[in-house]
Amino acid sequence: MLPVLKNYNLVDHFFGNDFLDNIFNSNFSAVNVNVPAVNIVEAKENFRIEIAAPGLEKGDYKIELHNDLLTISSEKKSEHEEKNEKYMRKEFSYASFKRSFIIPDSANVDSINASYKNGILNVTIPKKEEAKEKSSRQININ
Repeated sequence: MLPVLKNYNLVDHFFGNDFLDNIFNSNFSAVNVNVPAVNIVEAKENFRIEIAAPGLEKGDYKIELHNDLLTISSEKKSEHEEKNEKYMRKEFSYASFKRSFIIPDSANVDSINASYKNGILNVTIPKKEEAKEKSSRQININ
């Protein structure tokens, strides 16, 4: 005689009791959506956007400027396949993000440049001459 399994749910067994609840009643933070953190710096001469995204390389980024909207995005795909006599396993992953920033009128959009070093993407947006902070000076009284 086979044992009777009462209240056995295959989905709960593999994914936990709250698996479906997390998918349908969530803000997607429970399904591991990652958007890299961004630092935005305003200096005297320019604005800088710094993005650290572990696992990404220089060629994984795409930077576009359309009107006054700067968009930084990335897509990364990887696959791993392993074979032997008894089984075959293929794993893949896909990660992407897109961040957009409104460029202020004080920015010189024709001179935007980007660099990548030690896992950090740096986008430098120079300010227009008239928007740069002027040094203070003493005004004489006549």
